[in-house]
Amino acid sequence: MIKSHAHIWFIGPALVLMTVILLIPILIAMGLSVTDYSLGNMGAEFVGFENYEKIFTRSAYEKMFGATFRYVFVVVPLTVGLGLGSALLIHSLGRFGDIYKTIYFLPVMAALIAMAIVWEFAFHPTIGVINSTLERGCGTWLELWTWYAKGCERSFPLWLQDRDYAIWTVSFIGVWQGFGFNMVLYLAGLTSIPRSLYDAAEMDGAKRGWDRFRLVTWPLLGPTTVFVVTISFIRSFQVFDMVEAFYPQGGGPSKSVFVMMFAIYEKGIQQNLMGIGAAITVVFLAFVMVLTLIQRWLVERRTHYA
Repeated sequence: MIKSHAHIWFIGPALVLMTVILLIPILIAMGLSVTDYSLGNMGAEFVGFENYEKIFTRSAYEKMFGATFRYVFVVVPLTVGLGLGSALLIHSLGRFGDIYKTIYFLPVMAALIAMAIVWEFAFHPTIGVINSTLERGCGTWLELWTWYAKGCERSFPLWLQDRDYAIWTVSFIGVWQGFGFNMVLYLAGLTSIPRSLYDAAEMDGAKRGWDRFRLVTWPLLGPTTVFVVTISFIRSFQVFDMVEAFYPQGGGPSKSVFVMMFAIYEKGIQQNLMGIGAAITVVFLAFVMVLTLIQRWLVERRTHYA
C-alpha cells in the first residue's frame, strides 16, 4: 500500500505549491474581474462582464493592445535572431569568446535605474549621443543617399517624448536588454551538438557553413528554439519596469507606450480600481497562454528531439 502511493509524496508538494501560488490567485483575479471591487470597499457589487466590455470598447485600452503587440512582435523576433546570431559567432571564436559573451550578457544584468538614466541621456534631444551621432553623419556619408540629403536639416525626433517614436524606442531598448539572455540559451544548445555530426555532414557533401547550419545546427537547436521563443514571448508581455522608469506618470506620450502590465499597475494600484485591473490581468493571461500555445505548436512541428 505504501509503495503504490509513493508517487503522491513526490508530486504532492509541487501540486500544493502550484495550487497556492498559481491556480488560486488566477481564480481570485477571475472573481474580482466581474465586480467593481476596490481596496477599502467592503460593498463590492457584481457587474458581470462590464469590465471586459470597457477593455474591448474604449480607446484607451485599444492603445494598450496596440502598444503591447507592437512591442512583443518587434522584440521577440529580433531578440531570438540576434541571440542565435551572436551565439553562433561566439561559438565559432576560440580565444576571445568569453570576452564577447560577457559584453553581450551585461545588459541582462544591468540595474534598471542605471539603465534608464543612461538611455534617457543617450536619447536626449540636445545632448544625447544618438542625435549627436546622427547630426555628425548628416551632411557627410549619409548624404550619399539623395532621399536622406533632401531631409537632412539636423532636426531629429524626441525619441522618448514623441508618440510616433516612443514605442519603437522602448522596443529597441528591450531588444538591447534581452538578446543576451537568448544568446546564453543558444550557446548551451550549441555546446550539446556532437562534433561528429558535422564531420558526417561534411563527408556527405555539406562543405559550406550554411549547409552545415541548415542540415545539422538548426534542426538540433529545435528544442532550444522552442524554449527561447516561449520565454521571449512571456518576457516581452511582462514588460513593465522599463516603461515605469521612463514614464512614471503614465503610459508615455498620448498613451503610446501603455502596455498591459503598466495598465494593470495603473488601474489596480494607482487608481485602486481592482475590478478593472483584475479583468486586464485575466485578458493578459489569456493572450499569453494562447500565443504561447500557438507558437509552441508551430515551432514543435519542425523540431527534432534527440
